[in-house]
Amino acid sequence: MLKTSTLLLSLLLIGFSSIGQRYKNQIFDEVSEKTLTYLVTDADPLQLDIYQSTEDTLQQRPMILFVHGGGFAGGARNEPEIKEFCRNMARRGIVTASMSYTLTMKGKSFSCDQAAANKMATFKQVATEINKSTNYLINRREEFRIDPTKVILAGSSAGAEAVLHAAFWSETQQALPADFKYGGLISMAGAIFDIDLINEQSAMPIQLFHGSCDNLVPYGSAPHHYCDQEDVGYLMLHGAGSIAKKMESLNKGYYLLTGCGDNHSWAGKPFKHYREEVADFVYYDVVKQKFRQLHEVLMVNENCDFTETPEVCLD
Repeated sequence: MLKTSTLLLSLLLIGFSSIGQRYKNQIFDEVSEKTLTYLVTDADPLQLDIYQSTEDTLQQRPMILFVHGGGFAGGARNEPEIKEFCRNMARRGIVTASMSYTLTMKGKSFSCDQAAANKMATFKQVATEINKSTNYLINRREEFRIDPTKVILAGSSAGAEAVLHAAFWSETQQALPADFKYGGLISMAGAIFDIDLINEQSAMPIQLFHGSCDNLVPYGSAPHHYCDQEDVGYLMLHGAGSIAKKMESLNKGYYLLTGCGDNHSWAGKPFKHYREEVADFVYYDVVKQKFRQLHEVLMVNENCDFTETPEVCLD
């Protein structure tokens, strides 16, 4: 009888251990991929690819909605490394979608010679499309077994700028249900035009990846592309360093990873090389709703000749 009880206890512990590994570890093997049209526009229809484990039977699961980069002029939702990131997350039990959006800057510059008003219009349009994509998926939450309280936006570069504005700029959120709020956000070298859009009511768990010497999207608070004030494209933006400070002032949770002296390569590094950190954020900050204020610092380079070095990179 004692042996039987011990065996049952061991099996229960193994079961609980397996459950504990969900989201943090890759516990499934097979992943399905399905392409859906979430919005029909005057131009091409906008589509997304949704990834999920074919072995997973859980009825309510967190979801990551990923938005690619490319200066709003290029990039694609189905680039090989994005597809592998989505599969990796799906093998952890996280439903993952990667979406296309209108490339409003295709064939155009998005630098200092592009009017700031056009940059703002681009942020607004793409952020609005992200929220329409979210609404589309929420309406099909039973089909894909999505927990609507744990929808996480993630974006790279232009995609990171877009998800920040989708999550915090109310003017982009008309398509969302009135009581909806994202469960979390992951920004990979992104920035927001108004830091005060992040406030007591709008704040949510956020993970931020950024190089302190990013010459395109500022790590702190600086002009987009470091344009001169007389340039038509002069637009102040607030990157990961400033966002983390804002979250700290609000006593809200954040997880910042700073690449000291590093450049815009942090737009791609997280979904290629920092998947464990992404999964850690999903597990602890979103699913478990654990309050954390984390800052990991990687010393990459020392010299940055166009912007002030953050204090954390001087230690």
